[in-house]
Amino acid sequence: MLAAREADGWWTGKLSTSALSTATAVNALLQVGHTFDVRAISRGASWLIGNQLADGSWGDTTASRGNLSTTLLCWSVLTAVCDASPESIGSMHNASEAIGAAGAWIETRAGGLDGRSIAAALADIYGRDRTFSVPILTHAVLCGAFGDPQDAKTWKIVPQLPFELAALPQKWFRLVNMQVVSYALPALIAMGQVRHKIAPKWGPRSWMRDRSVDETLEKLEAIQPANGGFLEATPLTSFVTMSLAAMGLAEHPVARRGVAFLRAAQRPDGSWPIDTNLATWGTTLSVGALATGGHLAAHLSDADREAIRRWLLAQQWKETHPYTGAEPGGWAWTDLPGGVPDADDTSGAIVALAALEAAESRPVSGEVREAAAAGLTWLANLANRNGGIPTFCKGWGRLPFDTSCPDITAHFLRAAEAWKTLGGGDLPGLAAAQRAATRYLSRTQRREGCWSPLWFGNEHHPLQENPVYGTAKVVMATGDRRGASWLASAVGSDGGVGGAPGLTPSVEETALTVEALGRVLASPQGRTLSAELSPAVERSVRWLIETTDEGRFFPAAPIGLYFAKLWYFEKLYPLTFTVAALEQVADDSVTT
Repeated sequence: MLAAREADGWWTGKLSTSALSTATAVNALLQVGHTFDVRAISRGASWLIGNQLADGSWGDTTASRGNLSTTLLCWSVLTAVCDASPESIGSMHNASEAIGAAGAWIETRAGGLDGRSIAAALADIYGRDRTFSVPILTHAVLCGAFGDPQDAKTWKIVPQLPFELAALPQKWFRLVNMQVVSYALPALIAMGQVRHKIAPKWGPRSWMRDRSVDETLEKLEAIQPANGGFLEATPLTSFVTMSLAAMGLAEHPVARRGVAFLRAAQRPDGSWPIDTNLATWGTTLSVGALATGGHLAAHLSDADREAIRRWLLAQQWKETHPYTGAEPGGWAWTDLPGGVPDADDTSGAIVALAALEAAESRPVSGEVREAAAAGLTWLANLANRNGGIPTFCKGWGRLPFDTSCPDITAHFLRAAEAWKTLGGGDLPGLAAAQRAATRYLSRTQRREGCWSPLWFGNEHHPLQENPVYGTAKVVMATGDRRGASWLASAVGSDGGVGGAPGLTPSVEETALTVEALGRVLASPQGRTLSAELSPAVERSVRWLIETTDEGRFFPAAPIGLYFAKLWYFEKLYPLTFTVAALEQVADDSVTT
C-alpha cells in the first residue's frame, strides 16, 4: 500500500473503466462533430466492441454482469457511429455483429427495440426518479435509435424535465418537484432544454421555459468547473455536452469545456472511467488503514505524515460551493475542481487528520483542530430531521441518493469521536447531532440486525444491496452487538464474506467484516462476545491471507455505487480494507 502512493505522498488510486462512460463520451464527441475527434470516437467504439459480454450485453465495469441501461447506451451509440462515421468504424471488426447481439439481448428484456418498449422498461427500473432514465432515453434518441432526432415525434418517449426550476434560488430546490437528485442539476438544465427546443410541450409552462433558457444556461456555465468536468464525472459531462450540441450550441463555452474534459479523460485503451479519481477518499481510507493498529508513525515518516496533513488541509472548502450551495467546511472526494463537498469525505478527512495528529509527539496542531471543528459543524448542520446524515444537501428530497443513510451517518459518529482525540471542546449542535444520529441508526437497523448502505452494493444480492458493508461501518462506529452477531453469521465456512450471507465472497467485504469484528473484540465488551466472534474472525483472516497470496494479490470487486447507481470498482479498496483488517487484529490473540 505504501508503494501505491503518488510521488507527493498521498494516494490517487484508479477507478475501473466503464462501458457506460465510454458510450456516453463517444456520443458526446459524435454530436459535437469535430473531425479531429474521429480517432477518439473510433478508439472508444472499438473498446466497446472488444469488451462486450458473450451474451451481447455490457455491464458497468469489466467485472460486472450485463444490465439494460448500459447495454442500451452501447447499442445505440455503436449504431450511431456506424451510420454517421463510416471512416471511424472501418477499422473496427465485428461492429455489425456486436450491434445485432446487443439488439437481441435488449429485445428479450424490454420486449422490443422501439422507443415505447424501452421507455417502459426503464420506468420499471427507475420508477419516478428521472435522474438517469431521461439521460438514457435522450442519449438513445440523439443516436437516432428511434428515428430522426430532430423530429418532435421522436421525443414523445422522453419526459420533459422542468429545467426552468433551476432558475430558482438553490435554497428553494428542496421545496419544488425537481424530479432529479441534487447532483444532477447540470443534466436537468441541458437535457430539459434540448427536449424543449426540439419538441416543446405547449401549455402554461412553455412560455416560462422559453423565458428561462438564457438564465439557466448562465447558471449551467456558472457551476461548471474550470476543467469542464461536472463532478469529474464522464457520464454527466457527456450528457450535458451532447444535449448542447444537439441544440446547435456545440460552440457554447460549456460544450467546449466539456469536450476538453472528455478528451483529457480518455484512457490509452480508448475507454473512459466513471470519474477522474477518488483521491481524497482514497487517501483518508489509506491513512485510516495504516493507523488502525496504532502504528501509523512506524508506517509513515514524519515528512510523509506532514505532506499528507498539508494536502488534506488544502482540500477543505473554505467558501460556499457554487454548485450545491454547500457552506464552507466540507471536503470532496477528489482534489480536482469538479468535486463537491460531501458528508462521507468530510468525515473521512476528520478521522484521518485525527489519526495523523495522534502519531505526533507534539501538541495537537491548532490548524488541524480548527479545520476539524469547521468540518464537524458542517456535518452537524447537514443532518436531516430524522437524525440521519445525507450525502450532499440537507432535505433536498426523497429520491434515492439524496436521503439519509446509515453508512454515512455512522462515519459522522466516528468523526465526532475523533474530535475527542484532537482535544476539542463543545461545538454548537454537535452533541445533539450525535444523539439524533444514534437514534436514527437504532430506528433503521433491520430486524435481523443489519443495515444497508447507500453508496455501496452487491450485484449478486437480490436487491443489489450490500448489508455487510453497511453493517460493518455501523459496527465500527457503535460496536452494536446485534450488528456484530449478524456480521459473524455472514462469514462462510471457508471464511469468505460476500455482500450478505451466502453470496460470493470478495476481499473487500471479508476485510470489512474482520475489521468491524476485530474492533468489537478489542472493546470492553469483547470478552463476552469472544466465543461467538473469534472463530469467524480467525476463518476470515485465513481466507484473506490465502486469497491475497499472503498480501501480494488484491482482486477488486464492483461493490461501489456511483451516481445513479452506476457500479464501479477501485484498485485501492481491496488493498486498504485488507491492511485495515489485519492491522486491527494483528495483536489480537484470536489470530495468533
